[in-house]
Amino acid sequence: MAQRVHVHTQINGEEVEFLCEPRQSLLEVLRETLGLTGAKEACNNGNCGACNVILDGVLVNACLALAVEAQGRSLLTIEGIAPRQGLHPLQEEFLQQAALQCGICTPGFIVSAKALLDHNPNPSESEVRHWLAGNLCRCTGYDKIVRAVLAAAARLNDSAHAPAGQMEGIT
Repeated sequence: MAQRVHVHTQINGEEVEFLCEPRQSLLEVLRETLGLTGAKEACNNGNCGACNVILDGVLVNACLALAVEAQGRSLLTIEGIAPRQGLHPLQEEFLQQAALQCGICTPGFIVSAKALLDHNPNPSESEVRHWLAGNLCRCTGYDKIVRAVLAAAARLNDSAHAPAGQMEGIT
């Protein structure tokens, strides 16, 4: 057994420490060591996007990143996207637009879409399709997913421009 490495990182806004072998993928540690099973293991070679996470604001395939690379960095997983109560508009729109079926790819699509909207809050349909090209879905097809992302972007933009005190959930 290889010597374990102590990693201190921030995951979903919480300070986290773990031990891992230098060769372990970030996906393996998230799922098996930390119990964060939202990122899915599907292709395990970076082609499907089911394991996507956001590392220091950059979209990353967790199956291709080493867990030791999280040292001193900030990581966002699907588990950290929703606010403390309720769902993120992306999650709500995936439900409203019926943009999911089996659920294997859904977390990766939502994380990818979150990274897109953080980068570009008002993307065109073409930009959404291009950004999500690294995510594969075998069940739903992509039109509903693209519609969900565009609807979430519109909602987020509307709430960003709402007068103070009139935003959703604020009384």
